[in-house]
This record gives sequence, structure tokens and C-alpha cells, in this order.
Amino acid sequence: MKIEIPLALAASAFTASASVMLRAAAAPAPGELRFSWRLVTFLLHRPLWFVGVLSMIGGFALQVAALHSGELTIVQPVISSELLFVFAYLALRHRARVRGRDWAAAAGVAASLGGFLYVANPTGGSPTSAGLVEWSEAAGAIALSIALAIALSGVRGRDGRAPSPARKAAFLAISAGLAWAFVAAVVKELSVHLSQGPAGVFENWSPYVLVVAGAIGMFLVSNAFQAGPLAASQPGLTIVEPLVASLLGITIFGEHLRSGAAQLAAEAVLLAVLVGSVVVLSRSPIVATDDARTSRSRIVESVLPADEPAGWTPGADSVGRDTPVEAATERGGSGGS
Repeated sequence: MKIEIPLALAASAFTASASVMLRAAAAPAPGELRFSWRLVTFLLHRPLWFVGVLSMIGGFALQVAALHSGELTIVQPVISSELLFVFAYLALRHRARVRGRDWAAAAGVAASLGGFLYVANPTGGSPTSAGLVEWSEAAGAIALSIALAIALSGVRGRDGRAPSPARKAAFLAISAGLAWAFVAAVVKELSVHLSQGPAGVFENWSPYVLVVAGAIGMFLVSNAFQAGPLAASQPGLTIVEPLVASLLGITIFGEHLRSGAAQLAAEAVLLAVLVGSVVVLSRSPIVATDDARTSRSRIVESVLPADEPAGWTPGADSVGRDTPVEAATERGGSGGS
């Protein structure tokens, strides 16, 4: 087995852990913090967010090692198996809610991913084959695509209604997937210079671009997790990142996939199975259950009195006083009469 595959699987496990923790940390944020740097301030007060960031850094380190050994068109599709690890984490928490269709979808993700890598057989390529012109063109295309996805996340419906949380989360996740795909390409460039020591690394442009692109990716993914349910955001991250990263591997680094008629047909079928399995798995009841709990957490945090401690629960000293959720319900009911 190629060493980059187990390294990419390990990186996927770390990034899956990060997704679960970052989603749990960002989801309770009030809606008005969307696309505001105040969201960062909110997250800095949540210890779980720091654990998620550390997990993401661990995944990043493993990704660097994988890309140092293998092609971008191999590593990033393997890392897209992140959703399988997310499903495994949630399945352990909600065993009774896992259905046969969920297991079939998980098997579909694994089988189609493995089948695609076998049929496509990515080979060749060199990180030194691209110059600043190619990189600038790629960065410009990614930036425009991110801007378009962000704009679509805020488009109102024909009746003038604000976009649904699921729509916001889906398009923001697509923008985050685009950003992380570019980050992966920059990591591939950076990995070439590791053997040159610190001087070789820091004399190259890649570490500085990596910091900026990584910060943008983190900001976008935090907003995607805050905007709506994981069932809406996870497919965009799982599908867009490896596809765009593979495209960058072909266009920037000159990597190759099998392109015969039979191979292209098989690759298209396997990609369709992968996309369908990802969507089905993302809509599993265990994911919906986790989102419902997060939504209730957001409601409670938004109405919790400022003068009460965060762990406050009604007791003997609160007889005759409404609980936060009851008060919110009464306010909502009186507002509609």
C-alpha cells in the first residue's frame, strides 16, 4: 500500500473530529454574528473550538506528510472519507437511530471512492511544473468562485423571503470547500521544500499564502457550521474540496488520470455514486438528531438571562419564575396574538 493512503486516512480522521467539534462550537452562535468577525470572538470563548482547531492542525500535519509522498489527485479524494468518520462518531452516540440505508450509504462512499482511485489511477505531476502565472490564475478562479458561492448564500427567494439556514450552510460550505482545495494545493507546493530545511521553506512564497488561505478557509467553514444544519454543510465540504483539489492537481502540477472512454464512463458513474451516497449519509436521522440538539442549545443560550451563570438550572430558588425556554415560548406566543 502506498504510504500516502494511510496518512491521508489518518488526516481524514483528525479533520472529521475537527468538523464535529467546530460545528458544536459554532452552531449556538446568534444569527446576527454570521459573516462578522464577532463570530471569532464568540468562538474564542468556547474551549471546544480550540480542541477542534488542534485536531484540524493534526490533520494538516498528516496531510502535509501525505502530499509529500503522493499526488494531490490521490490524497484529497481519500481525505474526503472524512464523512465516514463523522458518521462513525455520531453512530456511536445514537446507535438505535442508525438505519440500514445509512450503512448502505457509508458503504457506497467507501466503495465508490476506492473504485474511483483504482480506475483513475492518478500518476505523474511535479510541484515545480507551475509558475507564478499558473498559480495566480488558479487563485483568481478560486477567489471568484468563493465570492459567487457567498453571494448565492444570501440570495432571497422570489417571494422576498430570506434564504433558509440550509441554503446558507450549503453555499457557505461550498465556498469553504473551494478555499480548502486551494489550501491543499499550496500544501503540496510547500511539501516539496521541506527537505531544504527552514531556509528553503521560508524563502518560498507558499507558507505565507498558506496562512492567509487557511485563515479564510477557517472563517468560511465556521460560518457554514453556524449558518445551518450539518446535513446541509457536510456534502459541500466532502464533495467540492476533493474534486476541485484534483482539478488543481491536474492543471497546476500536471498530474494525470486515465482518460480512455471506458475509464471516463466508469469514473463518472463512481463519482455519481459517491455524491449520492454522501447526500444520503448527510441526511441520516443521527445527523438530524445532532442538529436538533444544537438548535435547542442555541435557543437556550440566546434567552438565558445575562445575570445567571452559564450552568444555571431552575431549582427551589426559582419557584414562580419561568425557565428561559418557557419565557421564550411565552414571548413567541404573545408576539403572534
